[in-house]
Amino acid sequence: MPTPAARDLNQCTLPMDVLTNPSAADTFPINGTDHLEFYVGNAKQSAMYYMAALGFDMVAYCGPETKVYDRVSYVLQQNKVRIVLTASLQPNTEIAKHVALHGDGVKVLALWVDDAETAYRTAIERGAESAFEPKTIRDEHGEVTLASIKTYGDTIHTFVQRNKYNGAFMPGYEARSNPYPSKSVGLQYVDHCVGNVELGAMNKWVKFYQDVMGFKLLITFDDKDISTEYTALMSKVVSNGNGYIKFPINEPAKGKKRSQIDEYLDFYHGPGVQHIAVATNDIIATVGQMRDNGVDFLYVPETYYDDVPERVGEIEENLEDIKRLNILVDRDEDGYLLQIFTKPIQDRPTVFFEIIQRNGAKSFGKGNFKALFEAIEREQELRGTL
Repeated sequence: MPTPAARDLNQCTLPMDVLTNPSAADTFPINGTDHLEFYVGNAKQSAMYYMAALGFDMVAYCGPETKVYDRVSYVLQQNKVRIVLTASLQPNTEIAKHVALHGDGVKVLALWVDDAETAYRTAIERGAESAFEPKTIRDEHGEVTLASIKTYGDTIHTFVQRNKYNGAFMPGYEARSNPYPSKSVGLQYVDHCVGNVELGAMNKWVKFYQDVMGFKLLITFDDKDISTEYTALMSKVVSNGNGYIKFPINEPAKGKKRSQIDEYLDFYHGPGVQHIAVATNDIIATVGQMRDNGVDFLYVPETYYDDVPERVGEIEENLEDIKRLNILVDRDEDGYLLQIFTKPIQDRPTVFFEIIQRNGAKSFGKGNFKALFEAIEREQELRGTL
């Protein structure tokens, strides 16, 4: 059985199609997102931002004090969202080279599985490229088995098996509490993670997730769906069988000017994770607190809200609060959603966060794409990269 912390981190409600149709179950079993690991230039200072601005608690640490001499890592958690911030202590390590090339960015999308070795062997047999073979690490709290495969760019998926571990995170880490009195902003779990790839590579990686990891194609957006007068992109969303893991894959499309995907690829110097969407149960409270904490969000003009009542229909939230906080609203056949996007959270205009509240909706806010793209274009224009 997984540790209580592991169960809490990934406990979700199964989608109805899985409950009513066992054949819809995952052919590549994944229990949920174990953690996201960022390689950063200064992990201590990054951790302070995540605690002060985003409301995370520190739960574990590794570094020289734990006999790890080439790096430091801070493990932060808020409800079911777990983030690891790792920085190199030496100039020529893989971590240091990753940061020099990409800036601060996501290196590891870690997936919680019951059997890491079987997941790895299955992926390799289906055509995945190895990042590292299965290894089991141990300490006085038990053992964790890890194995990794490569995906787009320098990003990897690490399979994490932790059913025999009761420590704070994994061997090599010690429990560590906040040096800063952070306050949760209500982030609950990872809703989806979006990857940006180069022109012509989207279908390759969609096929990778389908063939290697048994994912299903949920939805496709072309350049008619996601475009403005100046820029466009194409996107396909894949999901594992139980619906816990959703990966939209974006590629640029031709437009009059350079799209946000082109800008990302230029500054990140290759494909990578563009944004992480994190769910909340109360987006009004979450975004209000994040704004008070100093988080910068993309801006949409007030005219966006003129047709919201007609376009979206009745919603539970107060429209004036939504307008005041600049939150976007959309509806599909299953319900509605509310969403907002931060500006990039590091110096380069690359990785950012999406805050999302789903009131039944299972889609990704197609009705907001134009407003979102125009907001990003305004930022690109300020940077001189449009």
